[in-house]
Amino acid sequence: MARLALVLLVLLATSPAHAEEVAEHASSRLRYGLSLRDGRQADVGPGLTYEGFTPNDVAAVGTAWLGTSWLGAWAGLQREAFDLREGALRITGGSLWRASVGPRARAFLGPVRAELGAGYGFSQLPHFSDSAEPVFLKGVRHAAVVGGLVRFPLMLGLQLEARGELPVSLSVRDATGARAEAKGFSAGGALLVPLRRAERWTGTLVLDFEHVQDTVTLEDGTQSRQRLRRMGAALELAWHGGVQTTRQVPMPVVVPGSVRFHVLDARTGAPLPGARVMVEGEAHVADAQGLVEVASLSPGPVSAQVTAEGYASAEATATVEEGTRAELEVRAAPLPPPTGALRVTVVDARTGAPLPDIRVSVGTAQGRTDLTGQVVVRDLAPGPVAVAVASSGFRSADEAAVVIAGQESTLSVPLAPEKKGTRATLVGQVRNARGGKPLAATLLITKARVRARTDAKGAFNVQVRGGTYRITISARGHLSQTKVITLREGERTILNVDLFPRGKR
Repeated sequence: MARLALVLLVLLATSPAHAEEVAEHASSRLRYGLSLRDGRQADVGPGLTYEGFTPNDVAAVGTAWLGTSWLGAWAGLQREAFDLREGALRITGGSLWRASVGPRARAFLGPVRAELGAGYGFSQLPHFSDSAEPVFLKGVRHAAVVGGLVRFPLMLGLQLEARGELPVSLSVRDATGARAEAKGFSAGGALLVPLRRAERWTGTLVLDFEHVQDTVTLEDGTQSRQRLRRMGAALELAWHGGVQTTRQVPMPVVVPGSVRFHVLDARTGAPLPGARVMVEGEAHVADAQGLVEVASLSPGPVSAQVTAEGYASAEATATVEEGTRAELEVRAAPLPPPTGALRVTVVDARTGAPLPDIRVSVGTAQGRTDLTGQVVVRDLAPGPVAVAVASSGFRSADEAAVVIAGQESTLSVPLAPEKKGTRATLVGQVRNARGGKPLAATLLITKARVRARTDAKGAFNVQVRGGTYRITISARGHLSQTKVITLREGERTILNVDLFPRGKR
């Protein structure tokens, strides 16, 4: 019994918090199985017993309820079969009937269902005459009976049933009408497996076990004892009229908490207004002080992702406690400024062949060309940048290029060999600084009395004597530029000029 009580406590502890029960109007259970009997009567004869299996034990139980309320009624009918044997030889046999009927009440204790009933019970008990040829007699017991059952929910929709019945106020007569005394009880259990649930009825498989014990003592002292163990399978049909209820075990009240986020610049510690804080799939925007408060959070860890324009995304985790507000500081790191790259190609002005190992200066960065005459300078700030190319045996060249953020710009620089005693040559191109489009421009070299115009591609080619000159480049709708440049005799110098549109610089 202690072990059974422990099992029941475990089942109660592990049962689900929500138990669905069918408030049926009526149910019926039909069972067929085996009976294992252990019985004897002392004076029937030496070696005579009524023990063994009988494979024809049938039982039917029906229950009806007044509407779906707690009060109802039940009725049960059961047949038993057995043999009187001497060793392996069957002497005689027969069958006995049991019946009971009465009112029944039920209650739901959370997920547990309990039923208690009382009523009238009728039983036929085995008895044999003591003649030379034993005759099967049937004693009759009339009694008030009390009984009940308890159902516990298990996992996967299974249920466990425990039940018992006890007869009281016994009245027993043997086959001759003589009075007798009797006592006994029955107890059992079952595992209920759901088979089918429709709109108005349910079907359940019942794997059943029951233990019955009876003792009858006649007036002459003759005593008949039997213990009966029934095992079988049953089909239970319940009609519930489509009405289902759900009972719930009260759950503890959980008071939510909140988190206040402080979003700051990781470098300066300044607040970041307008930052977006994503918590549990919902976005929140920081106020002017960089504060975001998120309420109605369940206790436990909560993660947040913070994003702000110009800053790398940041993540943080806070622990929410019941009914309190947590403080969490989140620092976002600024993104590096956007940069671009410039690819410079240096070639021989006469042949167009690439010139390797030429020193190239782009702003403050320096590098040398590879075997293909190219050098790539990265991480340059967007905007105009000065390019200087110098090498022994060639005339130096100064260029200007425009670096675009996130892109790689290109620039080709031809170098002319150094020459003496010849006129200097100044070549180049005039472009729009806002996109590199060629411009129709005018070059004015006052000292050399030279005024030249660019061609359709914005290119120009001017020859003057060696010396230092001030050159003014102008184009309609653009700001003029003045360059001071020193030209050597026989030197070919390249001058590319980018003019900014008026009012857009």
